[in-house]
Amino acid sequence: MEESITILEAIKRDFDCKDVDIRTYSPLTLAYIGDAIYDLVIRTIVVERGNRSANNLHKKTVTYVNARVQAKMIDALEEELTEEEQAVYHRGRNAKSYTSAKNASIIEYRKATGLEALCGYLYLRGEQERMLALIRAALTKLGMDI
Repeated sequence: MEESITILEAIKRDFDCKDVDIRTYSPLTLAYIGDAIYDLVIRTIVVERGNRSANNLHKKTVTYVNARVQAKMIDALEEELTEEEQAVYHRGRNAKSYTSAKNASIIEYRKATGLEALCGYLYLRGEQERMLALIRAALTKLGMDI
């Protein structure tokens, strides 16, 4: 019987990705992958809640995948982060980005970037369970049910 592996492990194996010290990645690189993985987590939860039209799925997803909500999430989580996680979040939050959110303040956008950097960092470290636990804790603290 074949052992179960994560999507990250499968990608690295199947596409011959080299091991890289992710501490060398820029915070915006971590946020780039973190944005995608956070979106995937939320989309997966939304889809698993029931078969609906793509438009309905999208509307539900964007209520959780936006800078304003992500800023609230990280505010709710900050006390639960380890020192290492806080450092990654702060690097992401303080990174100089040349883009901004359409419907959020610059402060909310930067906090969201920090959360995405943290998600990217945890994903690339293979700590998906920790990432999911933090997302779940934030949603619970905010009283948000997907």
